[in-house]
Amino acid sequence: MSLEERPWGDKYKDFAKWYHEVLRHGDIVDIRYPVKGMIVWKPYGLKALRLAQDLMVKLLEEAGHEEAYFPTMIPESIFSKEKDFLEGFGGESLVVEGTMTKKFAEKLLVRPTSETVMYYMWSLWIKGRKDLPVKMYQVVNVFRYETKMTHPILRVREIMGFIEAHTAHASMEEAEKQIREAIQIYKKFFDSLLLPYFIVKTPPWDTFAGAEYNYDFVTVMPDGKGLELGSVINLGQKFSKAFDIKFMDTDGRVKHVYQTCYGISERTIGAVIGIHGDEKGLFFPPNIAPIQIVIVPIAKPSEEDIINYADRVAEVLKKENIRVYVDKDPEHTPGWKYYFWEFKGVPLRLEIGRRELESKTITVARRDGAPKKVLSLKEFLGRLEEIWNSIGTYLKDRALEHLKKMSIVVEDPVDAQGFRGLVIAPWDGTQSCADELESDTGKPVLGEIVESPLPLPSLSGKRICNGKIADRYALLGTTY
Repeated sequence: MSLEERPWGDKYKDFAKWYHEVLRHGDIVDIRYPVKGMIVWKPYGLKALRLAQDLMVKLLEEAGHEEAYFPTMIPESIFSKEKDFLEGFGGESLVVEGTMTKKFAEKLLVRPTSETVMYYMWSLWIKGRKDLPVKMYQVVNVFRYETKMTHPILRVREIMGFIEAHTAHASMEEAEKQIREAIQIYKKFFDSLLLPYFIVKTPPWDTFAGAEYNYDFVTVMPDGKGLELGSVINLGQKFSKAFDIKFMDTDGRVKHVYQTCYGISERTIGAVIGIHGDEKGLFFPPNIAPIQIVIVPIAKPSEEDIINYADRVAEVLKKENIRVYVDKDPEHTPGWKYYFWEFKGVPLRLEIGRRELESKTITVARRDGAPKKVLSLKEFLGRLEEIWNSIGTYLKDRALEHLKKMSIVVEDPVDAQGFRGLVIAPWDGTQSCADELESDTGKPVLGEIVESPLPLPSLSGKRICNGKIADRYALLGTTY
């Protein structure tokens, strides 16, 4: 690969090519495993994913969630207890009927998500008011035989980075309070990754199977397709009645619990790659960069004093819990290494040569292209948080510009025909009007916008769909 030529191209002109090239050459995943929709994560990509997962786990733990683990296999009799869930997931759930030599008495379904296996156990655990609320999460693989075309990380058949949280409560009011808490957890998470998003309430005809209602966090990729980052779902009592999850309340009456669930997957990393990456390649936010700082010694192999100085700088940085790597590769020039580590998305590069050794300084080069600075190591450490924040601001602002570029607000949905991206249009919330919007734009309604990173015009008096008065905005888009 000639880094200087940048064969991956422009992500807005040919996102599929750009995306596959940076995944491959950036050592994120390998898609050559011979089962479609199941990919191999390489150490560099998996490190970024694990760092992002750690952020979410920390937020869940801080909000009182406890980690648990439930089995992968679900007996058919348990899986089929909730009718809407069975209809929603039955067609894409993988089934195990036996071994090579023995047929099971009952089919086992490989979890597409864990409501049924978890709630079967909860019916055994929850007995009294003292057992509530329950707030659990697990980090597991889930499997869905997607009928849509698979895309690495973005739409797969083995979701290996699924963080699903499930809660149970004594009342609908408590469950709705939990929904609000979950939305705040997700906002903190996606904000920490500097990703822009819309929050939409999905229409009743497109709600999660077995749910009362749900909210989705939606962003957009450089090819104009929407990407659902995560969902926050109010299950009401549908599952608790199906699984007989009851408790004795303080008033002496036996009641069914109210439940919520919410989940994210490795799609988050796909969004980070697609939105923050550029013509140079990957660009990781500092908090999830597998390597936060790369040190490039400008030295011949015989100049051990320069290389030793680079190692000493690295040791100081490691004591500050910074993920650092010293590139001592003798086969490539410093210039080639600059291109290479920019492509790998490392936020900061330190250049150390004879001048830096003699002056006891380091030359700081930022992935965002800010002017290089020569600093002492002490000065650098003192300013590092400021540098991280500055890079973060750059990525956040650029991501918002990306969202603006890939979104359009229209009064007349016909004006959005042919637009490559998300469409925002006035809506009255009805399915008949949604059908008309979809016909006019060529894009399905994803939901009612309840929070937007973009300012939206007033809806006062706007009429749509044969004279109906709009009271909300719909988000429309083709999705992964």
